[in-house]
Amino acid sequence: MNGIPDHLERGLSVVFIGFNPSLRSGETGHHYANPRNNFWRILHQSGLTPRLYQAAEDGDLLQLGYGFTNIVARPTKGIEDITRDEYAEGRRMLREKLVIYRPRIACFVGKGVYTEYSRRRQADWGFQPDPLLPFTHEFVAPSSSGLVRMPMEEIVGIYRQLNEYLRDSD
Repeated sequence: MNGIPDHLERGLSVVFIGFNPSLRSGETGHHYANPRNNFWRILHQSGLTPRLYQAAEDGDLLQLGYGFTNIVARPTKGIEDITRDEYAEGRRMLREKLVIYRPRIACFVGKGVYTEYSRRRQADWGFQPDPLLPFTHEFVAPSSSGLVRMPMEEIVGIYRQLNEYLRDSD
């Protein structure tokens, strides 16, 4: 199964970075397409989007200043199916994308995504000190997977911090 296309362009406010596409995303060609994934609800409830978007509208979020990519392009059933070599190549490619497109904020959708990218052992929620690239803020948000056990309101609250930063810095 092929990867799904990135939605990237220069000057974005936020690029959301996931581990890799789900099998459902691979089938549909859209980010966060698994119906058990809460990504679109989280964006709306946190105020990052003015309405509830569907996965098929992922390209439309470029108009809001939001883009999408993954650290690994290959769709899998779960992250346990991603190889060390894929992560190494994904880190290199992700860094290149961030250098080329220079988003204001790289939002890592899950601590594991950030630790794979940064090679740091741990991270707190929110903005990270000492970003790897000086022109992009790094923000770590909870995974939107339906498997996450964190209460939805807590997850939404962390994404709301990102929304407040964007609103206050404009």
